[in-house]
Amino acid sequence: MPGSPASALDSRSRALAMLALIVAGETMFVLPFVIVRVFRTTFLDVFGLSNLQLGSAFSVYGAVAMVSYFLGGPLADRIAPRRLIAIALAITALGGGVFASVPAIGVLRLLYAFWGVSSILLFWAALIRAAREWGGDDTQGRAYGLLDGGRGLLAAVLASLAVSLFASLLPADVQSATLAQRRAALAQVISAGAVLTMLAAAFAWFALPRGTVEANREPRTTFGGVRAAARLPGVWLQAVVIVCAYFAYKATDNFGLYAYEVLGYDDVAAARLGSLAFWMRPLAALGAGLLADRVQGSRLLAAGFALLMAGALALASAAPSLMRLPAMFVTTVAVTSLAIYALRAIYHAVMNEARVPLAVTGSAVGLVSVIGYLPDVFAGPLIGWLLDRHPGALGHRQVFLVVAALALVGLLATLAFRKATRAPRDPT
Repeated sequence: MPGSPASALDSRSRALAMLALIVAGETMFVLPFVIVRVFRTTFLDVFGLSNLQLGSAFSVYGAVAMVSYFLGGPLADRIAPRRLIAIALAITALGGGVFASVPAIGVLRLLYAFWGVSSILLFWAALIRAAREWGGDDTQGRAYGLLDGGRGLLAAVLASLAVSLFASLLPADVQSATLAQRRAALAQVISAGAVLTMLAAAFAWFALPRGTVEANREPRTTFGGVRAAARLPGVWLQAVVIVCAYFAYKATDNFGLYAYEVLGYDDVAAARLGSLAFWMRPLAALGAGLLADRVQGSRLLAAGFALLMAGALALASAAPSLMRLPAMFVTTVAVTSLAIYALRAIYHAVMNEARVPLAVTGSAVGLVSVIGYLPDVFAGPLIGWLLDRHPGALGHRQVFLVVAALALVGLLATLAFRKATRAPRDPT
């Protein structure tokens, strides 16, 4: 992409632009997902929700997102990413006021639909396009590796800071905190997340390149491109791979709840355990990204699914008494998280192996995203139903068995992908 606004910047401006993309890419999801993931136990109690009700809000978000993936690509090809990213962050932050008021489930579902528009229709394609422009022709791997690894590091820092803020707002004896005290503390954390998101919008506006009308006119996603992408078997197999890996990512919300409901951790200890998964993300993303430049991405996908299956089976089959050993539980969560975030870092990096023509890259990404991110629609309700139907250890065991089963499907899909794309490239 010679001459793209980001690739033409000097080194200092490029570094600042990447930092802005990292900050924007993670703060966008602080309100809808990060706070819930870290404070799931407290969140359910304060909002008075069952796991299934919370899952239904996530499902509304996912349904809106499915439409938004299709429409957001052409929008990002017509409007400079800087504008879309800043506007999307600011709009998302405005929803934080409603979120902090602890609304009823009906309003919460509407709020998640609103965030589905702001974070996907206005934001997601613009973020991916901005990263591609930053990378230019020769450093695409570095661009996406830095973006996902940086987002992971920022997520870990934010999660740890949020836990510290939450703990500081509660009595020293956390177990003695009343529901009202926990509600007030969680509202403060949500408000802080909203302020952070608004600051990220301002940072993106000033740090990202302005772009030009010409730079945002090519290529445009078309239905012809979608049809061309749909004829490639590797695209469909890649979509299956993403479904399996993304469901596992959605299940990371379960780590803290498992610690609370099965192992007897208090609210703060469970939140700290939940934040551990965040610290695995930068290590896994950066490591997998660097390896993907040297080893075929599909090979790493296969290894990642094998490791994920082993970790999920360990969590599903191990007796609670064994998992109460801190070292055993923390190690299992860390290894499983490592596999999940390594998969997330590279499952979009196999487009070249699938022989997707550059001209239909956007269409292929849209098609893969619509299918691959379907867990946004069904993962929340399914996990919530399993946990509510069998409270305690049995429900959590069933969740991890589903993760292990999908890891096996992902491994088989990866092997099929490798077979389908093994034919030599057309030299033309």
